Formats: sequence, C-alpha cells, structure tokens
Amino acid sequence: MTETTMNEKAPMGRQSNRTHLKDNGIPSGSLFDNPDKVALEQTLSEIRELNLESNLAELEAQGYTTIKEAIPPDQLQRARETIIRIKEDITGKKVDIDNETDPLWSDTNVVFYLLFEHPVFESIIQAPKPLALIYYLLGRSCKLSSLTCHFKGMGDNPLPLHSDNGNGQPPPFSMISEVANVNYALTPYSEEAGALAMVPGSHRLCRKPHGDEIQLGGDHGNPNAVPINMSPGDCTVWHGNSWHGSYRRQVPGIRMNLAVYFCRQHIQTQERWGEVVPDEILERQANNTRFLRLLGQTQVYPYAAAGPDPEKWKMIPKGQFD
Repeated sequence: MTETTMNEKAPMGRQSNRTHLKDNGIPSGSLFDNPDKVALEQTLSEIRELNLESNLAELEAQGYTTIKEAIPPDQLQRARETIIRIKEDITGKKVDIDNETDPLWSDTNVVFYLLFEHPVFESIIQAPKPLALIYYLLGRSCKLSSLTCHFKGMGDNPLPLHSDNGNGQPPPFSMISEVANVNYALTPYSEEAGALAMVPGSHRLCRKPHGDEIQLGGDHGNPNAVPINMSPGDCTVWHGNSWHGSYRRQVPGIRMNLAVYFCRQHIQTQERWGEVVPDEILERQANNTRFLRLLGQTQVYPYAAAGPDPEKWKMIPKGQFD
C-alpha cells in the first residue's frame, strides 16, 4: 500500500504550525464521506493480501493469534545483538544466552526505550503482518506506546496473569480494544523455557483477572492458561483485554522477547515519543507517514500558543478503524 507523506515539521512558538500533512491515507470530500468505512476496507484488504484471515478469526475468537516468521532472520539477529550489548554494558558481565545459569539473570529484567538504540527497531515496529492486525484492533491512527524487552533467566518468578487494560482503567473494559500488544520471540518459547501464557477468550470478560485467577503453574495455577510455543522470529498479537503472563524459566539460558505495545490515538503512550524523537530518525523516515503516525508526529495534541494545527486536526480519527 502507498502511504501519504509528511515532509515538514511544524514550527514552534506562535508561528503558524501548518505542515502540509495529508489526511491519513483516507480520501476526503463531502461531509458524507465515511473515513472509518474506507479505513476498515483498507485494513481488511491488507489482511487478505497478507493471508491473515485465519489469524483474524483467531484474534476475534480467542483474543490472540500467533504469526509465524513475522520478522526476517537478519532483523531478529540485529535485535538480539543490540539487547545483549545493552544488558552486558549495564551489568559489566557477559551473558550466555543458550546456557546461562548465573543467579544474576534469574529475575525478569525489562530493557526499556529500545527504539532509538538501533535502526532495526524502526523496521520491526512496522512489520507488515502484525501491524495489519494492530490496525484492525486500534485503527490506522494508532501509536507506538512502548518498545521493551523482557530478559529473563533460569529461576525467575512467573509473571502473573494480567490485562494490559488494567493500568488504571476501571472495569468494565470495552470490547473495542484500546491497547494491543505484539510479543516477538527472540529465543525459543516453551513452558519450561518461560514462555508467554495466554487465557483464550478472556478478552470477552472485559475485566482484569481476580486474585485467585492470576497464578501460573503449580497446584493453584489458572487452569485455563496455555503456553504459547514460538520459534525465534514468530510473534503473538493480542487484544488489550486479554489475560496474559509468563511462566517461570526452568532451564539454562535466557528468554528474550520484544514487547511492542500500541495504543489508540487518544491514549497517553508509556514511553516518550513526539517531540523527543531524534532528528536523524525523523529525517530517515521523513516520507514514511506510517512510521510518523506511530511516533506521534501527526498527533494534534498537545499544542502550544499557535493553537492546533488544522492539517493535523483533519487526521483525528472519526471511528473505530481509521
């Protein structure tokens, strides 16, 4: 699909902040245009072209779906190498990804704010197959909320089941997803290796799990939770309501992932984008409206003394899918 372009950044202060943005790829015209319908048709067309119809059915029915080989081996390798370098720089110790047993790595360590660490992450957040499903869940105006890695060694505690909508959002949750996640396996996923856990159909409960529903494994573990077995490069996409967590790693080595977390256009992102995106990245992606939308460059809020940019104002979504 051809995306529209944005070639100028808005001036600051009380100068005009018009930018020559086009309207999010949705044709404009009369007041009776239906941009939400056009956006849904565009997203469904992409899903068909990428042969994701069965994944879409799974996403609707069980609240998550797994995509095989979602990113190519070269992107996978560069992402792994970058994260390992960061962890070794922080700790001052080498790590053996395949055979590590040092207690130093036994707790789950989250590596935050990865996007600016290597250009490969700019490509990964735009991987076509998972992003098509994210567009279906969150609309084509959605934003990247955070890009992190859960770096967990042998003996770590399970991550209890939870909903990504549970961060301050009171129940009942909407069935329209407000946030959504893409979890890439950078190392093999199995239950004994500390895999992602999902509870099928939990997105339809529209609430976070109760205290007696959050445990994984053992005699008191939630019996409805299932391990998600993945090979490196695979990913699982889920609706923001879905209950998920991760099992305790029971074997040597490190379990690495990429958690690519997205949100709707009106929601505050977890990590800072917007005005703090380095100029070199904006220059590299200057003609890529898809990327610029994900990084909040087409966001109308917040604005300064000049008021809202009228061109960005036109890009505010009108419905569920645009």
